[in-house]
Amino acid sequence: MAISTTGSGKGAGILEKPVIERTTPGRESEFDLKKSRKIAPPYRVILHNDNFNRRKYVVQLLMKVIPGMTLDSAVNIMQEAHYNGMAKVIICAQADAEEHCMQLRGNGLLSSIEPASGGC
Repeated sequence: MAISTTGSGKGAGILEKPVIERTTPGRESEFDLKKSRKIAPPYRVILHNDNFNRRKYVVQLLMKVIPGMTLDSAVNIMQEAHYNGMAKVIICAQADAEEHCMQLRGNGLLSSIEPASGGC
């Protein structure tokens, strides 16, 4: 339901009776459908190898920062980054990817994000 009022637009005065537009329950306008179908593209969090942090610390931090990260997955990610220079940590929404990346960086690990459609 949308409500709109009309008036002189001067800020003071008498408002006219509001016009109420009714929509059929359960039906969305074309504009609403386009908004709800627009999904943000996923982003990839990348862990880069460094020569500063111990492997055990990297594994522990991955499990702490990334929700649902298992020991096996964390070890595999750490090993891949160690041997290949980088490894995909997780693919998620951009805001979550930025948060995970900042948490990893804040704890001394080298990390970055990129759109999931390209790269690593």
